[in-house]
Amino acid sequence: MDIGVISVRYARALLKGALEAGLEDAVYGEMLLLAKSYVEVPQLRQTIDNPMLSKQAKQSLLETAIGGPRASAVGKSFVALVLREDREDLVQFMANSYVTLYRKQKNIIRGKLTTAVAVSPVTEQKMRLMVESHAKGTVEFETEINPDIIGGFILEYDTYRMDASVKTRLSSILSQLRK
Repeated sequence: MDIGVISVRYARALLKGALEAGLEDAVYGEMLLLAKSYVEVPQLRQTIDNPMLSKQAKQSLLETAIGGPRASAVGKSFVALVLREDREDLVQFMANSYVTLYRKQKNIIRGKLTTAVAVSPVTEQKMRLMVESHAKGTVEFETEINPDIIGGFILEYDTYRMDASVKTRLSSILSQLRK
């Protein structure tokens, strides 16, 4: 079977179970944490994929990756199911699929604000509200500081990108002068 098909099936089952238990938000946080753990700790994949490591050790590692002692019962039973079915090699894809399904169901859009210097929480909130009013949904906002843009900002969400950076303006002026 296809990796995508399998991971989406498991993610749908997890979302259904989490909704029934009223823990979909907690499980969302756990799956975000798990996906982030795979990205930030590349050895996690190698360790989980190691056939010499016991299922119990893998379960302990994966439960730690979803929050350790604070992990929900749904999250822990999901990890146990994945291991019982010998699908641990796909758990990262399952976590990412859950995140995607959850965001779609809750109408959550990812947004990113890039500025040359840190902005105040008030400014960030205004940008978030502006995006939410245009996008007609909740926005998960990520902010990034990139001094290379010199000033202004770059706002990205959904398929939109608004580049109001000084660097882009200067590049535009420079290209017009070269004509």
